[in-house]
Amino acid sequence: MANGQNQVSKADVQSVALNKLPVAGAADTEFSAEEAAEVFQHNPASNQTAANVAANEAEDEE
Repeated sequence: MANGQNQVSKADVQSVALNKLPVAGAADTEFSAEEAAEVFQHNPASNQTAANVAANEAEDEE
C-alpha cells in the first residue's frame, strides 16, 4: 500500500511552471494604433526614422 507522505499534493503540482495555465493575452504580439502613436510621441527619433523610411519607399516607387 502506498504511503501518503510519498504523494505529491495538488498544490505542488499546480505550482510547477509547466503545469500552469497560460495567461490570456500574455503571448499577444498585436498592438493598437494608439499604442504605436504613444511610442512615437515619447520617442521623437523613432518618428523621424519612420518618416525617412516612408520617404525612401516613395522615392523607390517613382
